[in-house]
Amino acid sequence: MEKQQVFGDFHTILSEGEVWKIGGFPLPDGTFWSYREPDAVVIVRNGILYVRAPLSRSNDQIQILDNAKHMYYSVEQVEVPEEGEVSFELQIRARSQNTAPGDLYDGYVSLNLLDFSTGAALDFFAGNDKYASVYAVLPFPGVQVPQSDKTRYFCVFKEDTNFKAREFNTYKITYHRGNDEVVFYVNGEEVRREKGVPIKFNRFTIALGIMTEKDLTPEGSVSVHGQTVIGEWSPVTVTYKD
Repeated sequence: MEKQQVFGDFHTILSEGEVWKIGGFPLPDGTFWSYREPDAVVIVRNGILYVRAPLSRSNDQIQILDNAKHMYYSVEQVEVPEEGEVSFELQIRARSQNTAPGDLYDGYVSLNLLDFSTGAALDFFAGNDKYASVYAVLPFPGVQVPQSDKTRYFCVFKEDTNFKAREFNTYKITYHRGNDEVVFYVNGEEVRREKGVPIKFNRFTIALGIMTEKDLTPEGSVSVHGQTVIGEWSPVTVTYKD
């Protein structure tokens, strides 16, 4: 049996908490770190979410808080079928100014599927001239990651340039819980398959973001140097197959 659900309704984007909310994480001191660029320009037009964000936010201590600059989380989570398959498909367009040529991680547009019950994530990152698929289990603040006798935390990127740079491309991620398998597709073609996934995904928060991925240095963050990133996202179609 197959059913579909669409996560869009971007016309509600200012009513935070209705369909989408600003992402972020609670901190030990009781405050909340918001993934919100103060000068971001947000436009909803023809069902597409457009965000133009001059990057300014950084965090000198926690890598995950430094990476995402402006990000929306779906209010509703997607429950993973116990034995079946769930897929997420959308179109993304990424353009940037003052990012280093050929350096995807200097500023990009993202689709993130985040499972806060396990710390696991499946992502697509799209930049000016390159994209990456990402498969990870991360130390999200406040999330209890299951113990493991293997590598507990990891993040494996796979970069490629075989896409339409600075144009809309179709990205799809499929997860089969029963088979412990993840498949990534770009414009209808399989670009990556991960078998033997060591963790069971339970539920996904869909995140749409503008990000960097620059390692913290002993002096702190080096992720912001005057870049502007423009992201455009179509609604996300979720397909469940039992």
